[in-house]
Amino acid sequence: MTDKAAFPQPVSGIVTPRFGDVATFMRLPLFRDPSQVEIGMIGVPWDGGTTNRPGARHGPRQMRDLSTMMRRIHHVTGIAPYELAKCGDLGDASVNPASIDDSLGRIEKFYAKVHAAGVTPLSAGGDHLVTLPIMRGIAKGQAPLGLIHFDAHSDTWDTYFGDYKYTHGTPFRRAVEEGLLDPKRVVQIGIRGSLYNRDDNAWALAQGMRVITIEEYFDLGVEKVIAEARRVVGSGPTYISFDVDGLDPAYAPGTGTPEIGGYTPHEAQRMLRGLRGLNLVGGDVVEVSPPFDMSGNTALVGVTMMWEILCLLAEGIGKRKGRL
Repeated sequence: MTDKAAFPQPVSGIVTPRFGDVATFMRLPLFRDPSQVEIGMIGVPWDGGTTNRPGARHGPRQMRDLSTMMRRIHHVTGIAPYELAKCGDLGDASVNPASIDDSLGRIEKFYAKVHAAGVTPLSAGGDHLVTLPIMRGIAKGQAPLGLIHFDAHSDTWDTYFGDYKYTHGTPFRRAVEEGLLDPKRVVQIGIRGSLYNRDDNAWALAQGMRVITIEEYFDLGVEKVIAEARRVVGSGPTYISFDVDGLDPAYAPGTGTPEIGGYTPHEAQRMLRGLRGLNLVGGDVVEVSPPFDMSGNTALVGVTMMWEILCLLAEGIGKRKGRL
C-alpha cells in the first residue's frame, strides 16, 4: 500500500502566504535528482529560436511565480495530483543563450537523464523550438509519439532566412523527419492567421497530420474536437504541447506571435480535461513572454494550463501504480 502522505506536497497558501517563500512550480519542493519524483516540472528558459518578439526565456520564472495561484485539488474532475504521483520541481534545463545548436544539445541531454530516471516531464518554455530537444530526450526506446498540439501556427515550416532549419516555426517538421513523431497521430488545434505563401501548411497536411483550423474548431465545438483528438492519437504514447498563442490574445497577450480570433482559456481547459485516460508521456506550455505581459495574466493562463496537464499526467500514473 502506497503511503500517499509521504509524497512531496506544495506549500499551502493558508500556512505561508502565496507571495512568500522561494518560487517553485506549484510551490512544490525543488529536487536536483530526478529519481526522487515521478512527474518533474522543468523550466526551459530559452528563446533562441524566436523570429520576432523575444522574451519567452523569462517565461519559466514568471510562471513559477504565478503558479502560487494553483491549489491541491482540481475543482471539476476532483483529481488530487499530489496524492497520485510524486511531483516536484526539477529546476531548469541547461541552455546557452548565445547558441542554438549548443542549447538543443544541452536540453536534449537534460531530458534524456530525466527520461532514463523514469520521470514524466511537464515543462514551461521558452519558445516552441524547445519541444524538439525535449522530444529527442524522451522518445528514445519507444515508438514514435503522437501529439496533441494547441497553437495558432502549425510550426511545420522547413527553413527560415535561407536554409536555417531550427526556429520556433520548424520543430514538428524536424520531429517527423527524425522519426520522433508519427504524423498520422498528430492533431493541431486552432491553426489560423495570415500566410506568407498559399502552401505554408501544405507539408503538414501531406504527411497526414490532422489540422483543425480555428474556423473548423468553432464549427465543430469543443466536444467534437476532443473526440477527434482522441481518435487521431489513439492508445499510443502521446505528448501534449500547448502554445499560449493558440488562445485569443485578449486572454494571453504576452506571447511572441499573437493571432486574434482564438479560443478562450475556459475552452482550452475543457479540451485538456477531455484528454483524460490517454497514454500521455509528457507535456509543455510554451511561448509565455513576460516583457509583453505587463499584468502577468499570460503567465497565469499558461501555468493554469500546466495545472490541467499535471492533473492528467498524475491520474495516468495513479492508475498505472494502482493508487486509484
